[in-house]
Amino acid sequence: MSVEEATRTAPAPARATPEPTGPVRRNHAWDEAPRWQIYLPLGIYLIFTLIPFYWILLFSLRPAGSTSLVPWPITFDHFEKVWTDRGFGTYFTNSVLVGVATLLMTTLVALAGGYALARFDFTIKRGFMLALLCSQFVPGALLLVPLFEIFAELRMINSLGSVILAETVFQLPLSMILISNFIKNVPYSLEEAAWVDGCDRMTAFRIVVLPLLRPGLIAVGSFAFVHSWNHFLFALMFLNNQDKQTIPVGLNSLMSADSVDLGALAAGGIIAAVPVVIVFAFIQKWLITGFSAGAVKG
Repeated sequence: MSVEEATRTAPAPARATPEPTGPVRRNHAWDEAPRWQIYLPLGIYLIFTLIPFYWILLFSLRPAGSTSLVPWPITFDHFEKVWTDRGFGTYFTNSVLVGVATLLMTTLVALAGGYALARFDFTIKRGFMLALLCSQFVPGALLLVPLFEIFAELRMINSLGSVILAETVFQLPLSMILISNFIKNVPYSLEEAAWVDGCDRMTAFRIVVLPLLRPGLIAVGSFAFVHSWNHFLFALMFLNNQDKQTIPVGLNSLMSADSVDLGALAAGGIIAAVPVVIVFAFIQKWLITGFSAGAVKG
């Protein structure tokens, strides 16, 4: 037998099994569970969550006096009634002004304070952080009397500015903590490299750090907007005239001691809920990223 024939007939050497380079996935108990055991509880929870929304939509779209479980024929009389006759057009505009102003003021002030807490060391830093945390245990109702006295001295009662300032003060502690934790996750070496290239601190922050804070800023701003949009006490106490009221106070005005107009109340609830749902539908990706990143490092 020639050498070439012997080489051809010789068994090929066994190849070594390559070792896995990535993380080894472990089998958990829920990996072996049937799909229906996962989807059935989620489906039941989804049904219980959507039923109240369906009832609100039903009462807002079906005619007055109807007992049908299906909104047919569809009518928009309740929406027209609350928007024009009950002044919800004015309430909606006031709520947008309060929400946007609170969002801007809270984000700007919390951004400056959060950067100071994240990048500078000073004597009372720990005490200041502790005070911010403890302020979250104070309910908003306890602030009504002192804030009312302050705004009365400043002649800001019955002004949207009083509600905006109160909402901003109420939102600042948590917003400052979240933004400071988010800034800590940005490597300090990035700012130092910008300084070496000739940037001052403000320019380095604007060019290098600020673009990386977009998820955190969106999370803080959306939280401030939604809270000011839904908050009832400050608008009720600091605003007297009807043309200055916001949507939560407008919803409360639809309920009286003798009767409740369910159709108008449901239509007002839809008007109050739709803008918030639309906003969260567009920012949910950045919202989850921002809150998770801001809560990791303290």
